[in-house]
Order: sequence, then structure tokens, then C-alpha cells
Amino acid sequence: MNGAAPARSPGGAAGEVPPGIPRSGAATPGPAWRWFRSSRAWSHSPSAAHPYRDTESTGAPPAPGWAALRAGGCRAAGGARGQRERIRVGGGEPRYLRPGPVPTALAQVDREKIYQWINELSSPETRENALLELSKKRESVPDLAPMLWHSFGTIAALLQEIVNIYPSINPPTLTAHQSNRVCNALALLQCVASHPETRSAFLAAHIPLFLYPFLHTVSKTRPFEYLRLTSLGVIGALVKTDEQEVINFLLTTEIIPLCLRIMESGSELSKTVATFILQKILLDDTGLAYICQTYERFSHVAMILGKMVLQLSKEPSARLLKHVVRCYLRLSDNPRAREALRQCLPDQLKDTTFAQVLKDDTTTKRWLAQLVKNLQEGQVTDPRGIPLPPQ
Repeated sequence: MNGAAPARSPGGAAGEVPPGIPRSGAATPGPAWRWFRSSRAWSHSPSAAHPYRDTESTGAPPAPGWAALRAGGCRAAGGARGQRERIRVGGGEPRYLRPGPVPTALAQVDREKIYQWINELSSPETRENALLELSKKRESVPDLAPMLWHSFGTIAALLQEIVNIYPSINPPTLTAHQSNRVCNALALLQCVASHPETRSAFLAAHIPLFLYPFLHTVSKTRPFEYLRLTSLGVIGALVKTDEQEVINFLLTTEIIPLCLRIMESGSELSKTVATFILQKILLDDTGLAYICQTYERFSHVAMILGKMVLQLSKEPSARLLKHVVRCYLRLSDNPRAREALRQCLPDQLKDTTFAQVLKDDTTTKRWLAQLVKNLQEGQVTDPRGIPLPPQ
């Protein structure tokens, strides 16, 4: 239902060093690189129904739909999370649940407005203003996510807002007004994704898959850039929790190649969020093993990171460089990736190219020093101190 073709597998023949990366060693990986070569780089199984889903470990998730949404827990009452007190809106039937006590900092009249706006999401005539008002309040209402999730029809209304603009992304005719409206809906989904009570159900309903068509877009116009950035924010809110459940879910989807494409050609802010998502996946042991399982996966990641380093040497960004260095450092924890990085780590990370950019960033300088140390350890040298190629 995401309406977009899956991202292509990384290019290049098996066994080639990723193109576009400055090299200080041999032109091809040494015999120590003995990785399984697969034509479908981001899939654990060549027979997988989707080229980017790990069907061996968790099974390919079904296409997003209303049945999956209902199975994910978008119900108005009861459930495994225990009984909660029902509340009434405008004297009508009970519509949604009260997930917790009323914060003293929020006046009762404000909560009544929250209830009213949530109720107005069900009506197309009042939805746009309700989306705007609720997106403004999402930081000040701690239990907004459970209220949104457990209210009748609310998540379906938010998904309808997303699906409604699919026709505007191909061909790219998205207007600023359309972008602002759907981004308000995405902001509320980000609220649901980041809340501990609703996160698991959010994943079980496969709602992130509805956002992937937005990440496939390549238009450089402001409406599309804003749309991609907000969509990345939802995924970023998920990985920020450092939960294994989130990583396991993302590895069954095409999020890695989507992030890599944005890291290569997006705006600086979009590149930063996409690199942060990749960093969080790499910091998880399962994610690191997944990316380093095949040469094609690693080479795709290394190629994009190498291109980013070259670009950063021309247009420095300390914030983006920090995430790039952290990704390289984490990759060096894998023995096969470490051996490859000895040959393809950009020279700019070995010399003083970024000394001025990092002069006040002790954390990134420490990571960079550790990266260089990791690559030097265990390296065979001749009596003159020159590294020898792997045997």
C-alpha cells in the first residue's frame, strides 16, 4: 500500500571496493573478506518476497492496511493494557479512554479542548484545524499519545491524511499547504511512536510503512523536503528509545537503503536525521551483524559514508560529521568490516582535514582517535612500518 517501488540494491559487482571512496591501500578487498555474496543485498533470504525484509528471523510484515491496523491495537476500550476509565465528549457516548491522571500544570479547560480536537479529527470538515492545534500541544500533554491511540477512529483519520497525498508525490505536485497539513498528522504519529505505552502497538500495526513512500521521493522543493524530514522524525523517535523491538522491526523493512539515499542527496538536516537512524541501528548488535553480514550491504554503507566525508570536507558540519564518525567507529567493531575499512577509510579522517571543525568537540575527536586505533591494531607491517596487504 505504500505505492512506491522498493529501493534498488547497491550497485557494483560482488568483490569490488565501493566506488567513490579515497583509498590508501590496495584496490580490492583482501582474501580476509570472506562474506557471503548475495544478489539481493539487503535481504537475509534470496527468496524473500520483499528485497529488504528479513524473512528468516521475523517473517515479512504484511502490507499495511486496516486489518493490520485493527490487529495493532487501535481499539476504543479494554485490551491487554488493563481497564481504563471512559470519558465522554460533549455529553455523548464514551469515545476514548483516560490513560492517566490529569497533570496539574494543564488546566481542565485545556483538557476539554484536547478532547474536543481529538473528536474533531473524525470529521473531514474540522480535521485540518484539529491537526494544527493538537500538533502544537503534543509537547505539553504527556498522555496525548494514549488518548490518540485509544480514541475511536483517530489513527484511521491520521492514516487517511497520509494516504490522501500519495497521488501528489508521483508526479511531484505536492503543495506547501498539503505538506503542512500532512506533516501535522505525522507530528501526532511521532508522538504515538515515542510514547512507551503506545510504541509496541504502533509497530505491531506496521504504521511506519505508510511513511516509506515519502522517503522514496527525490524532489528538492521545500514541501517535499519538509515531508521527508518530518517522516524521518517519526522513525528517529522510534530508534531513540534504544529498544530491541524497534530495531528488529526496522530490519524487516527497507529503512536502511532509504536512509542511505537521503544521506547521499538530502538537505543537511535530513542527512543528519537519516545518519542518526543508521547510527542507532549500527549500535545495536543485531543491526551491526545485519549490515556486516554480506559484502554488498557493507559496501553500500561504506560508499555513502565515504561520499559524505568528501562532501563534509568541502562544506563542514560538525553535527553531521559527529554521526558519520560514530557510524565508522561502530563498523570497526566488526572484524570483517574493520579489515575492509583499513583499505577504504577516507584519508580526510586520517589527516587534519577536520581539525578546525572538531576543535571544540572532544567527544568526536575521541571517537575518531579510537577509530584510527582500531584500524591499526592487528595490522601487519614490514620492517619499514609500511602496512602489508592481507595474505
